[in-house]
Amino acid sequence: MPAPVLVEKKKLKNPPLKIHYLGDRVLRQPAKRVAKVDQSIRHLAEQMLQTMYSSEGIGLAAPQVGVNKQIIVIDCEPENPENPPLILINPVIKSFGKTLCDAQEGCLSIPGVYLDVQRPDVIEVAYKDENGHPKTLKAKELLSRVIQHEMDHLKGIMFVDRVDNSLALTAELKKYGFSSQAVKPIT
Repeated sequence: MPAPVLVEKKKLKNPPLKIHYLGDRVLRQPAKRVAKVDQSIRHLAEQMLQTMYSSEGIGLAAPQVGVNKQIIVIDCEPENPENPPLILINPVIKSFGKTLCDAQEGCLSIPGVYLDVQRPDVIEVAYKDENGHPKTLKAKELLSRVIQHEMDHLKGIMFVDRVDNSLALTAELKKYGFSSQAVKPIT
């Protein structure tokens, strides 16, 4: 049985992977399912975690680092060494709660930009862990939001595509040097 993927929760001067930014075509490609969970997938998850911690993020999807695979890593408590990160491979949302809530989101691929997005408060997600074992998780609040946000990346969707307030969206993107032309609103 392979050991769990563990990395030190610290900022590296030279993270192993490069994060792609809004406007890069790689972020709009739908990710491919992982056929086999092996050492190369665990190594990728480890590098993704190191890159996420180095960028002070709480979630990262493989497409954000130019890898077209359905892998996301999440750690809603990056300051807590006792809390292990989550690695979700080929995640599928099985059910959504009925309650929607608005909350501010940001993205490592759109640094500086934070805007309100409406999402279901509770989800149930099925996935494979880093050892290829099938798992199911009921997530709520922040964890639910982060999973949904990262899973959007696997479909080529960015959180700005879900922002309703187009004036705030355009102003924020402009302020941080991003083009509103890169947004693909979800209808």
